[in-house]
Amino acid sequence: MAVLESYVAGAWRTPDDEGAPLLDAATGVEVARISQRPVAAADAVRHAREVGGPALRALTFHERAMLVKELALALKQHTEELYELSYSTGCTARDTAVDVDGGIVTMLGMSSVARKTLPNDVVATDGPVERVSRGGTFLAQHVWTPLRGVAVQVNAYNFPVWGALEKLAPALVAGVPSIVKPAEQTSYVTERMVRLALGTGILPEGALQLLVGAPDGLLDALDAQDLLGFTGSAETAAVLRAHPAVVHRGVRFTAEADSLNAAVLGPDATPGTPELDLFVKEVAREMTVKAGQKCTAVRRAFVPSSLLADVEEALAARLAGAPLGDPRDPATRVGALVDLEQRDAVREAVRRIAVDATVVHGSLEPTVVDGLERGAFMAPVLLRAGDARRSAAHEVEPFGPVASLMAYDSAEEVVDLLALGRGSLVASVVSHDPEFVRSVVLGSAAYHGRIHVLDRDDAAESTGHGSPLPHLVHGGPGRAGGGEELGGVRGVFHHMQRTAVQGSPDMLTAVTGQWVAGSVRRTEGPHPFRRSMAELTVGDGFVSGWHDVTAEDIDSFAAMTGDTFYAHTDPEAAAANPIFGGIVAHGYWVLSRAAGLFVDPAPGPVLANTGLENLRFTEPVRVGDRIRVALTCKALNPREHADYGEVRWDAQVTNDRDELCATYTLLTMVNKRPGG
Repeated sequence: MAVLESYVAGAWRTPDDEGAPLLDAATGVEVARISQRPVAAADAVRHAREVGGPALRALTFHERAMLVKELALALKQHTEELYELSYSTGCTARDTAVDVDGGIVTMLGMSSVARKTLPNDVVATDGPVERVSRGGTFLAQHVWTPLRGVAVQVNAYNFPVWGALEKLAPALVAGVPSIVKPAEQTSYVTERMVRLALGTGILPEGALQLLVGAPDGLLDALDAQDLLGFTGSAETAAVLRAHPAVVHRGVRFTAEADSLNAAVLGPDATPGTPELDLFVKEVAREMTVKAGQKCTAVRRAFVPSSLLADVEEALAARLAGAPLGDPRDPATRVGALVDLEQRDAVREAVRRIAVDATVVHGSLEPTVVDGLERGAFMAPVLLRAGDARRSAAHEVEPFGPVASLMAYDSAEEVVDLLALGRGSLVASVVSHDPEFVRSVVLGSAAYHGRIHVLDRDDAAESTGHGSPLPHLVHGGPGRAGGGEELGGVRGVFHHMQRTAVQGSPDMLTAVTGQWVAGSVRRTEGPHPFRRSMAELTVGDGFVSGWHDVTAEDIDSFAAMTGDTFYAHTDPEAAAANPIFGGIVAHGYWVLSRAAGLFVDPAPGPVLANTGLENLRFTEPVRVGDRIRVALTCKALNPREHADYGEVRWDAQVTNDRDELCATYTLLTMVNKRPGG
């Protein structure tokens, strides 16, 4: 067998030793060999900073997001190959789908979120402009820019594909190169995935590197511009967190550690209800997918005392119907653990829990599958705790197909029991009782990174207890590591620096690429709606003529729309209104009339109005007032691989007393070039 290679500084590096064998989890046959010699990690860090970082930072958020999408689609063409290799890790086809397909979907989701929420620029703003001076000539804006280092990811063995891709995607979008350090047991799958990714030629050189084996001096090479993301045991997370690179040099550290995740069945879920069936299916699935080797798997199942016997019987029956065997066999539901060492560790953890619990399904004895005597198999084990408050299941995590049933008698009690796990990635509440759900969620949210509420109404579309989503944060407090991954743009911003920039409106416009009120508005030349994106510049604007507001304007709008609210139609009642003190125009009439004042009606580059943002009515408009609108090109976001893009316009409606009556951002789709 060939020794696995690392990809460092633009080249695949072949180790000069024979390496140690990596065995098939089910058959015990050698799959690959891994070097026992250290890898020159400092070379990878230097290459990422000097080559990968500048190449990525030269691209906009949208261009980087498109790289992520293109890479995901390219990897999708090789899923069959990755599936075949993943069987050797003990995973069934169902298990591998969570890893391989899940990783690809996560990349696609992150790409989509980035292109929808971030500008097509190299800088992003955070929140509105802060007015820090009375006259408005000195303002502040928080901005996000990429860190100038590398994102190092140290991953667990159970997700050799998803674990790497879910960290890679937000880093790439942010403009930060990545170094992947996979766990040894399944590194052959990660190595193949990275080899396929680099073979596409999609990523700039230095954007992605791979260290297989023991990295020499990796953490010592990191500094305050670098990031370290870890997935694995709480013990290893503690060691990394205490490293001088993190403690003294300010390396950003994120840990996603194993945790004692839970599922709670509500008292309303009596036999015959959909919720009882959903609970049993969810717990059984979390015990058997990837043979329970998931950081999000259910380890503690809390059940009302009155329902404990029913749940125990139903869950044991369901587990009995999950065949254990060769992961390559389509009939197999539970594959092998990653290796014999892991199997023995899980059995030992079960023994510790069983001191004060009863095994109600499964056995502590070794499991042997016919024809696969060397395989790391373990049948699912279900325990029932004697005293829920004193159970070792709150301290010991068997990282395999194991869960403990625990009884409770009130919402308050189950909230207390959940807290005994000292923080987890996810908890599920299965109930159709809103009051119970609210009580448990609000009582226990501080202890969980995600809470999954399941009932008959959302079951058909629920993504399940154990499925992190690219739009949602993945992580948890306390024992779960205290970090967050994913979360849409939150995951992107983790790789960036937020900086408060202070200056004049013109300077903030220049820095952010977005027009700031008070900076120069250019009104000469053709109407802005006659210009394509190629002909528009941030700050191009238009100031309309005046419109004299009449009583007929207000009356006709009320009649046409049916909006006869008294402030627009009843003089006596309107006069008594403490805010208006008389008849005022409809806010939506003001918007409509403003559009009539600034719209150029003939066909041209503007294709559509797609919405308004940040609308505020700041001063009432009355009969006899004169109003006009100032429209200014605020931001240009051309879409990648499209002939049009989004143009954002700042709109300000003022009266003849120079009072601001309405302000909002108008969103339009505009052709990129003249003539479409």
